[in-house]
Amino acid sequence: MTVEGFTQKDFDVFKIEGLEPRMDALKQLIRPKFEALGEELSPTLSSITGDEIFTHVAKHARRKVNPPNDTWVAFAANKRGYKKLPHFQVGLFETHLFVWFAMIYEAPAKGEFAENLLKNPKKWMKDLPEDFVWSIDHMKPDAIKQSGLSVEEFTSMLERLRDVKKAELLCGIHIDRNDPILEDGEALVKRIEQTYQSLLPLYKEAQHASVPS
Repeated sequence: MTVEGFTQKDFDVFKIEGLEPRMDALKQLIRPKFEALGEELSPTLSSITGDEIFTHVAKHARRKVNPPNDTWVAFAANKRGYKKLPHFQVGLFETHLFVWFAMIYEAPAKGEFAENLLKNPKKWMKDLPEDFVWSIDHMKPDAIKQSGLSVEEFTSMLERLRDVKKAELLCGIHIDRNDPILEDGEALVKRIEQTYQSLLPLYKEAQHASVPS
């Protein structure tokens, strides 16, 4: 399956009023592109992580009234779900495409993962590219630039992840909706794969974190 790029029309889906009309547009325009990305990226992720990686396209099934402000495809080492596991995502808000490694609030191992990173926060900041961004809430489009993040701020984010039940941590890149790379499916896949390669140490560290008994 050929991976198509993303167009302005795809991002404009989030301007459509009403749950059903927006969901119809997401199913028609975005979901096939996510499925194609899944076919392309799952084998690559399986190869670099050493885990069998499965694709999960967001269905937004629990929504009854409010239309989603973003949508995504997630990749995790479990066929049945991804939210409790360290995982990867590609998705859209109206303003940008995001490519994440994610430990969201459902992940029971996030406390130990945070504890492990807190042993040497400076190292993790140094090892990740400067143009990467961090998020502490997967439902919000904002992100914190790695280049402007102090060690103290990063430490505080990790302590929050360890201590606060609803805390999350995501790391990766944002690509503005007007960036020409988005329309070139092949170039976009390459960029996503490079990003996941850079995020692999975080994923490995998360995989080693044990779930509290």
